[in-house]
Amino acid sequence: LSRNSTQMLADAEIVIARGFSPDPRGKHPGSAHANGAIEATGGTASEALAWFALWNAAADCGSGSGSINPQSLRVLPAGRKWAREIAKVAFDGLMVGSLSVPAQLVARWDRFGGALTELMIELGKVWGDPVAGRRVQYHLEQMLLDADDLAAPRRLARTLGIRVDARNPTSTELPQGVDQIYAYLMMDGQIEAVVQFGVLGTVTRDHWIELIASQKDVGADTSNTLAAEALLTIAERRPDPDSHFGKLERLAAQARELVRSSAEPAEPPVAPRRARARHDKDRTSFWNGYFATEDPWNYGSSYEQEKYERQLEILPAGPIGRALELACAEGHFTRQLAPRVGHLTATDISAIAIERARARCSDQPNIEFGVLDFSADTLPGEMDLIFCSEVLYYLDDLAELRRVTQKFAEALAPGGSFISAHAFVLRDNVERTGFDWNTFGAQAISETLAATEGLVLEQSIQTELYRIDRFRRLSPDDVTTEAKTDHVPIRAPIGIGVARNIVWGGARALRRDVALSERRQRIPVLMYHSIADDGPAALARFRLTPAAFASQMAWLRANGFHAIMSDQLERSIANRQPFAGRPVLITFDDGFQNFADHAWPILRANDLTAEVFLVTDLVGESAKWDAVSGPPTRLMDAGTVRRLAAEGAFFGSHLATHRAIDGLSSSDLAAELLRSRMFVERWTGRPISAFAAPFSVTDRRLGRLAKESGYRIGFGGRHGPADLNYDPIDLPRIEIRGDRSLDDFVATVETVLG
Repeated sequence: LSRNSTQMLADAEIVIARGFSPDPRGKHPGSAHANGAIEATGGTASEALAWFALWNAAADCGSGSGSINPQSLRVLPAGRKWAREIAKVAFDGLMVGSLSVPAQLVARWDRFGGALTELMIELGKVWGDPVAGRRVQYHLEQMLLDADDLAAPRRLARTLGIRVDARNPTSTELPQGVDQIYAYLMMDGQIEAVVQFGVLGTVTRDHWIELIASQKDVGADTSNTLAAEALLTIAERRPDPDSHFGKLERLAAQARELVRSSAEPAEPPVAPRRARARHDKDRTSFWNGYFATEDPWNYGSSYEQEKYERQLEILPAGPIGRALELACAEGHFTRQLAPRVGHLTATDISAIAIERARARCSDQPNIEFGVLDFSADTLPGEMDLIFCSEVLYYLDDLAELRRVTQKFAEALAPGGSFISAHAFVLRDNVERTGFDWNTFGAQAISETLAATEGLVLEQSIQTELYRIDRFRRLSPDDVTTEAKTDHVPIRAPIGIGVARNIVWGGARALRRDVALSERRQRIPVLMYHSIADDGPAALARFRLTPAAFASQMAWLRANGFHAIMSDQLERSIANRQPFAGRPVLITFDDGFQNFADHAWPILRANDLTAEVFLVTDLVGESAKWDAVSGPPTRLMDAGTVRRLAAEGAFFGSHLATHRAIDGLSSSDLAAELLRSRMFVERWTGRPISAFAAPFSVTDRRLGRLAKESGYRIGFGGRHGPADLNYDPIDLPRIEIRGDRSLDDFVATVETVLG
């Protein structure tokens, strides 16, 4: 070592070059080192020299001598993961150059601070990325202040280090260029807490009071008193324009104006879905609630029409005189059945449905319509045919089912037929494909009809999802024969309204059962990025094939998981309310178009949803941050976001530009938080309160600035399940990688279940 830094750098270049070359003194060198150090273990000679040049430059800053040669630093890695290592090397150089121990460095800032800041700026220039240089600066200033006792205020380039009397805080003016505060909260001469936060302007007494009140480590009596004072003061007057909150409000106003003036139209607020109670005591009101919307079951779909065709196929041979259709709804099947019978009485409990059915079938004179509750009212008798499909699930219990099936049998003429089409339900048999409804299904209905006195099964058409049965009322002299059963495939496409209720292949657990029996402290928050069959090899970790994603979602569905959103997670944490059942929060970063193309249909088909974190300045463009790895993936545009939000997808903020936040100034960070939140709210018509940090990078400023910008929940860089005891503004997630198997996925999720 020498005080002549120029000579040291020249000597280092010679030594490093030798280290990366063959050494003639070694007679039998190991094969791996025959040519000196290798890149796999020690990087390149130019990288090694750059690291020494950095240390040397920092030492020069510490000694107050020498000048910066930025070209010698060019090959230093600019990536986020290297920022702290670069800061540590600079820290060590500072100590040597200034002949100081760590605790002395900040007090001597005036000697080397200007030169050190210039070194960080030059780093940003040679990298072509000022944000990367600022990131190193933040790390280095934090290291310096971590080692100091703040016996006096410490004004660094971007950070002000101070002590604050927790019982009697006073306003703190912000020096030029400073945008974060590192403070010891003091009480009775002791450090009660250390806080570090981003600031935009003067930190007023009210601001300090609110901040101190939020610290768990500060005495409860002081916190409660100060909190009450802060709330009273904040409620009484608007913030000073030069204060932190005054400048934050100015940024918010700028963001609102930018959003207002954008070309994208605002989406009207999404109307909350009206839940229909399955056990409404007034059945008429219950069914009128369904028919408040016309065609509530999409009767015209290919799936329903194929089912109608098969019901007509199972009609008994020969002429049919008098027919009764129970629960005819809006008359879609009625219209097809009428030409096959002499006279048709079509009934429904809902007068609304009957009026629509009457209008639909107005050109068919052999139909008589009427309002009838088949469970409570008397049925017309001596019928040659009765149809009752897709409605018996809604009876209260099997006892009521047995009672009404006896009524059906008694309403038939001897030899008359009863036809019923109903879906298989998991409640009947959890081991086979079925609908996840909290009721009995086709199996129980068919068994009950078969056990009804006077009825015998003649024919059954069965698919994987439903069965259509024809029963006959026996005459006194009838001889029963074995029923004919036909197994047929479903050829029609299955719409999302039907598909989301199906669990293919059976279930290992039912949602309603686990909701009653299981309570848990933590849940999996899954993090995905891209769902596509191909893409850049360097990004394979972040990409799942649609088939792999479909397998994972099907596993979640079959094992009783239900999707929740981040606001539900935040409420549970705020109230310390254990999670019921098996909730999962499925998140997607970036907002790729392939989410809309591939992931969203798979999620909907499994009755799941997801929360997508959007990079709002780049919607409709591409993932420019990935360009170094290959062609960047296209991002969803605002129109797609609006459509998916209307279909039940949820969205949050991935900030505005996808820059890692630890290198953004506090003002830029606050502006991105505000702008991105407001744009997402404009596109979706919903208030949003969640963000995910780009690259999963956070720092000590993010959480507080996010709260001040309107967020209540955030996801940073930690890996693991979300727990009720965690801070909701900095929650972990579980990255689901594209290079892992379904077994790996299952093991990961089951570990969270415990």
